Amino acid sequence: MRKKVDQRIRTLVENGVKQHQRSLFVIVGDKGRDQVVNLHYMLSKTVVKARPSVLWCYKKDLYLSSHRKKRMRQIQKMAQRGLLDPEKEDPFSLFVASTNIRYCFYSETHKILGSTYGMLVLQDFEALTPNLLARTIETVEGGGIVVMLLSSLDSLTKLYSLTMDVHNRFRTESHQNLVPRFNERLVLSLAGCHSCILMDDELNILPTSTHVRHIQPIPTNPDGTPLVPSANAATNAELKDLTESLREVQPAGSLVSRCRTLDQARAVVSFLDAASEKTLRSTVALTAARGRGKSAALGLAIAGALGLGYSNIFVTAPSPENLRTLFEFVFKGLDELGYKEHIDYDLVESTNPAFAKAVVRVNVYRTHRQTVQYIQPQHHAALAQAELLVIDEAAAIPLPLVKSMLGPYLVFLCSTVNGYEGTGRSLSLKLIQQLRTQGAQLTSSGVKGGEDGLAAGSSGAARTFREIILQEPIRYSLGDPVERWLNDLLCLDAAEHTPPLPSRLPHPDECDLYYVERDTLFSGHKASEAFFATVYVSLRCQPLSQHTQ
Repeated sequence: MRKKVDQRIRTLVENGVKQHQRSLFVIVGDKGRDQVVNLHYMLSKTVVKARPSVLWCYKKDLYLSSHRKKRMRQIQKMAQRGLLDPEKEDPFSLFVASTNIRYCFYSETHKILGSTYGMLVLQDFEALTPNLLARTIETVEGGGIVVMLLSSLDSLTKLYSLTMDVHNRFRTESHQNLVPRFNERLVLSLAGCHSCILMDDELNILPTSTHVRHIQPIPTNPDGTPLVPSANAATNAELKDLTESLREVQPAGSLVSRCRTLDQARAVVSFLDAASEKTLRSTVALTAARGRGKSAALGLAIAGALGLGYSNIFVTAPSPENLRTLFEFVFKGLDELGYKEHIDYDLVESTNPAFAKAVVRVNVYRTHRQTVQYIQPQHHAALAQAELLVIDEAAAIPLPLVKSMLGPYLVFLCSTVNGYEGTGRSLSLKLIQQLRTQGAQLTSSGVKGGEDGLAAGSSGAARTFREIILQEPIRYSLGDPVERWLNDLLCLDAAEHTPPLPSRLPHPDECDLYYVERDTLFSGHKASEAFFATVYVSLRCQPLSQHTQ
């Protein structure tokens, strides 16, 4: 039976595509899976490119019987042969047959980092964790859709008491009953996301917030572009101008053409400027939130350093698996510079089963022997012959190790300051601040600073320092409401709102001890949210894990 769909649903999808921002739909009901087909159809009709790919994440059971799986394989073969009759097949079967869908267990979502999809489906709500939310939603591109499927509920308040899978690991003999406060926090936060709609499995919108009533199409020009241009439009024009101006400058010209944002292009140019100076006591620090293209910029910079003649390049990170994106863009950069695999360079994969065949070495022999070698952070003694050291995700490496790796060679430092890998507070408050002060002293007075032994292995010599900050996201536009909602929900940007450190620590006699009522702390009130963010960023000392849950 045909039914008219609420115009606000289509409007939200179309607005997201025009503004290059993501939309969030929460579907309540056992038949919500069937409405995924309709949402994907709306998205496909709105975007002016190939059918959006889909990432479908689930805990254990996809709710497809073996017979249905077999039937879907038959449908896909029939579609390839052109023998499929749309009138005789149900919409979901046609959707599966004609759409590029990647099914992924929640336990294997680490494998999809760095990938990009047009639509994300999250089923099995009880299996969700803060890590999973941050990791999966980050893969959706601007204009895409995030769909959360919930089972039938008489009231959304029943989610407040829903037992989550992660609670099992917190139960002990003395604490058998757990209060799922994160569930309530999640449901209440949805009302504050202006690109979110809650609806039932018949696409009837649930009146959960006031902004849902006022979803209107954004004003557009005759060509369909937004009447008020986004911040991306101006930066895209500047990126094009920068690419044109560097076309004759190599290797920067070829590498900048691979950049997706103006910030990323400027970062690559800054890295190459430092590399071309051949100053072996220089540090370039790159900091940004998640999804800004830091690892890609580092990979292109390494390719540029190889083009400039650097022979011994070392790369370090908590694990070589963290460097997949970096090495991917090293190879893309070499391709842009005209290098051919097996002719000009070879790659070496790790034989350690724990590293899942991650690339650990690149041998280049086009003009002379050059190497890009991965080393573990604790093996920094092997850096004696280094010309360039690249430290990716420095916030996840203990600060003393990062300090000990600085030496008489060029250092590229990269860190996530807001994200579930870590806040980077220790790195920014201590190391980067010391390097910034030391570089300023060197620039202003020409006198060597650093008698405090900042860089072990560099004989206390001062280092020139430059800092790069990436603001513009790669996959979606700046100011994306889903990113803002996720940051507020998981306190990913709490470090930006912490008050400055006091000049002195107060005496215990001057301090007051308060008991915090946890239900009030998670109530969603502005005052409690501000206090919660302060407490959270003070106590957080490792990746996000289940801190907020």
